[in-house]
Amino acid sequence: MTSSGPVPFLRLRTDGGARGNPGPAGLGMLLESRDGTRLWAGYSYAGVMTNNRAEYLALIAGLRKALEYAPDELEVCMDSELVVHQMNGRYKVRNADLKPLAGEAQGLRARFPKVTLRHVPRSQNAGADALANRAMDEHQKGTHKS
Repeated sequence: MTSSGPVPFLRLRTDGGARGNPGPAGLGMLLESRDGTRLWAGYSYAGVMTNNRAEYLALIAGLRKALEYAPDELEVCMDSELVVHQMNGRYKVRNADLKPLAGEAQGLRARFPKVTLRHVPRSQNAGADALANRAMDEHQKGTHKS
């Protein structure tokens, strides 16, 4: 489902995970309305990488999709405390591998009128986590299509 025009509010939930660190990684992204209605869900196998790199790639993919909805306000919920704090400027991005990803995510973030990034417990991010795991599971079984 894609949007036919701007929406007042959109919630993006993302999760990236790697089995091993580094290891095979998957990305999971969800877009929801304010009341939690799922508007879109996506997942992708990302290759072999660290968990933190997968978290950033999931955020970037989710932000790209959210742009299609042109929300007045975007709330991003992630269970990666590191990425949320780096994106909010509380932590510096010291890892050279993550710096370009953080820059890309910040560039996408700047394209929204209002964005809030929140760290949430994994239990509140179960949908995105399940999608990231689905990507890894399907890759392992050889059934993933992307």
